[in-house]
Amino acid sequence: MKKIIASPLAPKAVGPYSQAVEAGGALYVSGQLPIDGATGKMAEGIEAQTRQSLDNLGHILKEAGYDYSNVVKTVVLLDSIADFGAMNAVYAEYFTSEMPARMCYEVAKLPMGALVEIDAVAVK
Repeated sequence: MKKIIASPLAPKAVGPYSQAVEAGGALYVSGQLPIDGATGKMAEGIEAQTRQSLDNLGHILKEAGYDYSNVVKTVVLLDSIADFGAMNAVYAEYFTSEMPARMCYEVAKLPMGALVEIDAVAVK
């Protein structure tokens, strides 16, 4: 059985998908863009955008009763791999021990001109 998770603090999905789905003892969080859920505005710069994407991830994790320590895998999509170091510095503020597995790609474009998008899988 699956359960749809939605946090009012994270931005609404920009397409026909859920913020997250819990199924089989795991939480699958859709890619989080760096949009402030309260204002609908996108942060500027890779550090601020990474922070906002991870804050949005945190809102969804909390809504489902999880936290960053439950994250086992992330995928980071970057508009430019040149932003890898700056993104990593912010990412390391959120994942401080027992790091999740991760993949990171440069992509041609992200929705709404974002510089970063981050998804996650979490388990308890």
